[in-house]
Amino acid sequence: MIIGIDTGGTFTDFFWFDPETGGTLQVLKEPSTPDEPSQAVLSGLERIGSNFPSIVHGSTVATNAVLERNGADVVLLTTKGFEDVTEIGRQTRSDIYDFNVDRPEPLVSREKRIGIPERVDKEGNVLTPLEIPAETIAHLKELNPEAVAVCYLFGYLNPIHEEQTREKLREAGIRTCWSLSSAVSPEYREYERFSTTVMNAYVTPVMDRYLGALDDELETEHFRVMQSNGGSMEAEKARQEAVQTLLSGPAGGVVAAKTIADQCRIDHVISFDMGGTSTDVSFLPGEILMTRESEIDGLPVQLPMIQINTVGAGGGSIAYRDNAGVLQVGPKSAGADPGPVCYDRGGTDLTVTDANFLCGRLPGEAVFGDAIKLNGAKTEQVAKALSDKFGLATGELAESIISLANARMERAIRVVSVEQGYDPGDATLMPFGGAGPLHGCAIAESLGISKILIPIHAGVFSAFGLLWADVVRDRTRTILRHNRDIDWEAISADLETMQKKVISEIREQGIGKDNITAEWTLDMRYRGQSYELAIPWQDNMIEAFHRRHEERYTFQHDDRPVEVVNLRVRGIGSVDKPKLPRHSLEKREVETAEFSTQEGMINGNNATLPIIPRDDLWPGASGDGPCVIPEQTSTTYVAPEWSFTVDEYGHLHLEKQ
Repeated sequence: MIIGIDTGGTFTDFFWFDPETGGTLQVLKEPSTPDEPSQAVLSGLERIGSNFPSIVHGSTVATNAVLERNGADVVLLTTKGFEDVTEIGRQTRSDIYDFNVDRPEPLVSREKRIGIPERVDKEGNVLTPLEIPAETIAHLKELNPEAVAVCYLFGYLNPIHEEQTREKLREAGIRTCWSLSSAVSPEYREYERFSTTVMNAYVTPVMDRYLGALDDELETEHFRVMQSNGGSMEAEKARQEAVQTLLSGPAGGVVAAKTIADQCRIDHVISFDMGGTSTDVSFLPGEILMTRESEIDGLPVQLPMIQINTVGAGGGSIAYRDNAGVLQVGPKSAGADPGPVCYDRGGTDLTVTDANFLCGRLPGEAVFGDAIKLNGAKTEQVAKALSDKFGLATGELAESIISLANARMERAIRVVSVEQGYDPGDATLMPFGGAGPLHGCAIAESLGISKILIPIHAGVFSAFGLLWADVVRDRTRTILRHNRDIDWEAISADLETMQKKVISEIREQGIGKDNITAEWTLDMRYRGQSYELAIPWQDNMIEAFHRRHEERYTFQHDDRPVEVVNLRVRGIGSVDKPKLPRHSLEKREVETAEFSTQEGMINGNNATLPIIPRDDLWPGASGDGPCVIPEQTSTTYVAPEWSFTVDEYGHLHLEKQ
């Protein structure tokens, strides 16, 4: 038996299959405990009352350490004269017309960035041998950092000085957590490599403590952690390479979306994961798109990551009147404690969830089964106090809050679709998370999308995706060769060597050799370009690059030299995946008169909304909106002019009439 556990800002989600009940899907939502995230995990497992031989965990611990700036105390050792690379960054500006832009604070302060005499040239040859002065060693002992990041110029070509630094300082009695750029991110581009290595040093001790404490309490054979690249790794590995887990939870949602899209034979999908504190969106044009140009709180991370765009808009996002007298929503969130006002757990600020409740889009008495009882009177009282400031009725205020949240999430989807050359109207929107299905219809209409798929147990869908995550390891090597100097046989030999190392690392995590596959790609570009395209290994790589460049940018340069920048190998260790139960269809319409109703508001008008529990919908059931479909982990709002059907797996399919 295997369980997926996803820790979010508001709830910690559990999703597992119970073979003793014929493969029945089991789910649980437990309020998160931000001050001690492991407590929610252990409390949930105690409520479930079962021992699981395999656990896959998606965690926000590393991400929160960066966002909240409460990571480890780090010292950066770098080539003398390059101490300020992480602060200078690049000359590019996030907003070219903003003269008062605030750059993110580096994770290591200036006094803890230490230059070391050493130098390697652009070919990897040693120019200046490594020398660590005695006063530097004494200073390091005085600082006594939790972690040390070692980032030398051209360390990705020749790691000898970085490795010697670690060994010499260990011999000198300095015991700490080490992050070498040649191991964390062995690629060119100093700023991005330095930033990624420093971030690994910053979050690894935090993740090590968290996973260590959790591992001590768990009785399980395999404890794996989700990575940002859509694969998982053993917890022991994650305790050493915590930077790999920065998008741990959201990555699980994308993997789940791809799994269900394949199951339903849908090519283009937009995953739309709206939780309590944020919304994560990704475009899947038949595959999971990857990137190596991500940022966390404005700091670059040069590692393979799923292309996910995150905005601070969730069910717990707080609505308020700003200094200019304008209604604003988020990014501040009520989180798990105290939560939205309607949850009656001490919340005093009106949130997006409260707005949905006031519009009749949540079941009238309780959500998440009967885990949370809703307090309508208190919500009305808080809403009236805010609406009076704007001269609005509470219903008008609630719809305005929902519209503002929708606008932010719509822009996030345009970033991953329209700005990447994809038409969102060609895709199916897949809303999930505790709040996603409440906003699906409005988001789809604003983007010209006519089809929506709301998966079974949508509220814990990211935890569901964790169960489908294979064990994945990535390796990279920078070579920087243009087509006149490319030795394809030598490149093939290098890829073979990298593949052997990747396979060895995966086998160490308990995966049999027959279950491991490898993918080779080259990062290629025209000479003079600053960015590369990833081209899968094939017979004629130059021609393949020309074709891909034309597909991506609508043109190619047949007479321009092509460069191979990086070699990449991805190893995939396939794990056993549970299967969703499939049922026979009984096609007939739902009789809404058989269900209860509640009063709500639609487009400024009062409306009566049928409440149709999802557990009462059979495979083959169909009906029309408007209606509310609550379930144990989330609630779906079917807007007017939308219809719904239930497929053989229990997924809801919504279509614009």
